[in-house]
Amino acid sequence: MTTVGGRPKRQGGMAQTAGLRRLISAAMELEHGAMHLYCKFESQCDRSEQLRSFWFDMAQHESRHFGALALVAGLLASAPQSNLQVVTPLTPTRVQHLRRLLNRFHKEADQGVSTERAFEIALELEGSEIEDVVLDLLRALKGEAERERAMKLLIHDLGDLGYMIEKHTSNRELLARADALLERQVERLHPRQTNARPRRRAVKG
Repeated sequence: MTTVGGRPKRQGGMAQTAGLRRLISAAMELEHGAMHLYCKFESQCDRSEQLRSFWFDMAQHESRHFGALALVAGLLASAPQSNLQVVTPLTPTRVQHLRRLLNRFHKEADQGVSTERAFEIALELEGSEIEDVVLDLLRALKGEAERERAMKLLIHDLGDLGYMIEKHTSNRELLARADALLERQVERLHPRQTNARPRRRAVKG
């Protein structure tokens, strides 16, 4: 897609479909649900200030995505002829699956979950295709540079997640899953740097 000054080039015709609007609306709903879930984890964590800070940062990560999607929605509302082309599909079937998943996770959180279970839930959410859809929408709105910036933020958060799993659990399988997800995202950002291994970060707190 051609961009001008970091913004999508306006093209004639009604290229923007109602399907894209539904996609953005669904993605916003899912990001809001994930943000609220991380807020629940933060409020339930009373034994570690570091963990509370971590879950707050994860909620902020989702709020940034929600805000970016709201910006896309605003762009479409003000310029409905904008041609935003999205590669990653989020089908109605997958939307329903992710809604059910979030609802189940919220019910678990309302009953109280262990630190290890909270990490498992976070890994499942961060590895879902909703992240791919948001990144694709950001690229459509503001170009590849904005997608790369968002990818770096995601990798930052995944590094924190891996570090917290390593510090607060003894579950080596869970840690391996976190490392694999981190490596996958780094490979997507730098596909030619196959020998560059990401590192888990030491979260402040």
